[in-house]
Amino acid sequence: MKFWDYIIIGSGPGGSVMAARLAVSGARCLMLEAGRRYRPEDYPDNELDANTRLMWHGGIDLTDDAGLVLLRGKALGGGSIINQCLLDRFDESVWADWRMQAGMDDLTAEVMAPHYEAVESAISLQHIPRAHWNGNARLYVRGFEACGYRWAPLRRGQSRCSPEHDCIQCLGGCRRQSKQSMAVTFLPEAEKHGLVVQTGCEVKAVHPGPHYAVVSVRQAGQIKRLYARKVVLAAGALGTAGILLRSGLKSHLPALGEYFYCHPQFMSLARMDDVVDAHKGALQAVKSDDPEFRRQGFKLENVFAGPIAISLLRKGWGAGHQRFMKDYRRLACIEVAVRDVTPGHIRVDGAGRTRVHKTLGVEDLARARAGQSAIEAIFRAVDAREIHHGAIRIGLHLMGGARLGVDPRISVVGPDGQVHDHPSLMVCDGSLFPSAPGINPSLTIMALADRLARMETGQRLESSGVEEALA
Repeated sequence: MKFWDYIIIGSGPGGSVMAARLAVSGARCLMLEAGRRYRPEDYPDNELDANTRLMWHGGIDLTDDAGLVLLRGKALGGGSIINQCLLDRFDESVWADWRMQAGMDDLTAEVMAPHYEAVESAISLQHIPRAHWNGNARLYVRGFEACGYRWAPLRRGQSRCSPEHDCIQCLGGCRRQSKQSMAVTFLPEAEKHGLVVQTGCEVKAVHPGPHYAVVSVRQAGQIKRLYARKVVLAAGALGTAGILLRSGLKSHLPALGEYFYCHPQFMSLARMDDVVDAHKGALQAVKSDDPEFRRQGFKLENVFAGPIAISLLRKGWGAGHQRFMKDYRRLACIEVAVRDVTPGHIRVDGAGRTRVHKTLGVEDLARARAGQSAIEAIFRAVDAREIHHGAIRIGLHLMGGARLGVDPRISVVGPDGQVHDHPSLMVCDGSLFPSAPGINPSLTIMALADRLARMETGQRLESSGVEEALA
């Protein structure tokens, strides 16, 4: 019987950073991933295949009332394969809220700064330069400045991008290996130090004991049992909560599956007289940096999508819809992302399938309307001919369900990353989040993983922020 030091479930930002740190420390680590491993040249070249091959359930995970579409990656590298790798640190408003929610006084920007530095040192980070802006970004900035709103360039993990590269394809994996996904950063480092990766593995349950844990996993149609001193759950909010719920731990962990958030996002389109080509060049380049927007609980980004997704945003059908799609190249787009305050919850049904209940509360909807009002002002300032608010609500950053905290009545995981009363189980992904930050979570998931891994192994942070073993 093979006995591992750690089995890591999930290969996204949390699992990959944790795996790299554990492997470097000399631990025997096995990573289980439900999706498959892709070579760069094998990533899909169109949005339909990208959705069906790189996302759970073809990219159409729905809440139980079908009010929100939830997007989550299913490939080696997790969500980092299908996102735009936008990497920002959290501000003090988030840390203050988390300290209150989790009851942890050390959740501060100062404490987290060296962990941010440690993961940032391992990836290539660039602010999108003006020379790489496409027509959508230029319209965005023109409108912001005309309205007196503050904006800033986005910071992205990338190494070899240029204005000629249409990074809309990065939503389906990066063939140039420029995007700093886990597949080109932390995973190769972890494998170099002995991490074993098995793909095509769907974890059904974990069975924790006082000295080791057992993982029940389906691979190639067969159920097998794997053993480790500790299991690290890093399968994302739905994956991690679903596994723990299927394992029968809800009765011991009342907060399990609760406090689910997802930054509901609403895309708004404007038809312009001139060609915009929002699908060309840097898909996203700028963001809102207005303190009033932050106070109101939303942010705005320039964004776009392929023709299939855009067609779903337009209400109606027939000749009017056809005319709308003929103007695809003349469409500009801005999205509002809401810092949601109404938590949902995650459950599993009798067949073990994950179910999500998540509705938008009065405050969430008010924040969305405030963002859409700002978008309308921006589009009017650049002489938009028509404005359409998208008909689909998207949950892109899935968080909570196994929240961090000191009180086991309202949290699932303690300050050291261990599941309450189950020392053989750890959690290391966005399910830890006590509340929605309103900022892209990827970088902070990595920084939290770095912190928890160092607590687990005793790895030392160098004063420069760069781990000696990875220098």
